[in-house]
Amino acid sequence: MSYGPVDLTYTAAEQRYAKVPYRRSGNSGLDLPAFSFGLWQKFGTDYPFATQREIILHAFDLGITHFDNADRYGPPHRAAQKNFGRVLAKDLAPYRDELILSTKAGNPIGPSPYLKGGSRKSLLTSLEHSLRDLGTDYVDIFYHHSPDLGTPLEETVGALAGAVQQGKALYIGISNYLPDRAHEAAELLREAGVPLLIHQARYSIYDRRPEQNGLLDTARRDGFGAIVYSPLAQGLLTDKYLERIPEGARAADSTFLSPDAIDETYRRRTAELNKIAAARGQSLAQLALQWVLRRPEVTSALIGASSTAQLDHNLAALEFPEFTDDELALIDEHGIHGTGLNL
Repeated sequence: MSYGPVDLTYTAAEQRYAKVPYRRSGNSGLDLPAFSFGLWQKFGTDYPFATQREIILHAFDLGITHFDNADRYGPPHRAAQKNFGRVLAKDLAPYRDELILSTKAGNPIGPSPYLKGGSRKSLLTSLEHSLRDLGTDYVDIFYHHSPDLGTPLEETVGALAGAVQQGKALYIGISNYLPDRAHEAAELLREAGVPLLIHQARYSIYDRRPEQNGLLDTARRDGFGAIVYSPLAQGLLTDKYLERIPEGARAADSTFLSPDAIDETYRRRTAELNKIAAARGQSLAQLALQWVLRRPEVTSALIGASSTAQLDHNLAALEFPEFTDDELALIDEHGIHGTGLNL
């Protein structure tokens, strides 16, 4: 597939592999950066493309080789993939072999029954569109975005395995599955000769479901990695909301975070976590990112950014010493599952 004209004014930083450690995904042979970059938000048509391009290229210069996308990301749907495809064509095409590009299908992107779910038609048709959006012949990881209990798991797994067998994906992932279904999918994929590479789940100090429901244990037993999203709990695990909701903040207009979540209980607990971070010489965001990476089952944590400075700040979480047992106990005391998330 042609990437179109390449702007040779961009040259990747020579020392890009010196900053971010890489971790093996489960029992596979694939290493992923400790932080991967997610295009879930702020990469649609509602943000300047020049800013998006600057952030993507800066991430690659810092050693972030994994860029996570989905057919649903926008707005509108598919816009984030198309925007990344523009950067790939213009700047990153010479580095395609150094990139891990992932996409997902299965969450609704339209009223048609074929624009959602886990059927063979829905998944493979979406993948074809995603390849065109991105301007590449293959993705490195293809995910089923959410479980579809109305479709036989054998059909969903067969479609995912088929994507690899057709050369349109190198690895397979699943997202938002509960442990029992994740285990069943892993077994079916193993039988098909396409082992499950990774599971993507929401995980943070305030959302501990992957460790409470046994998903991380399942990952270890079945040999797949875990990549976690929303490690900052949509901004709740920062100092942004300690006093008020700033104008333009995500809690003011996001469908994923309600202003009602910013109550006194949330502020009290978050203030205590902020004190723990300050005592370590880091920000609360850096503490929260470091915390999800403490688990050996977690291959990578997905981060986003609205600026290169924010990206630099988040990556600095890798520079701090490991938590002591006392610090982890304090985090457990104040970082109570469900805080601010209405779980």
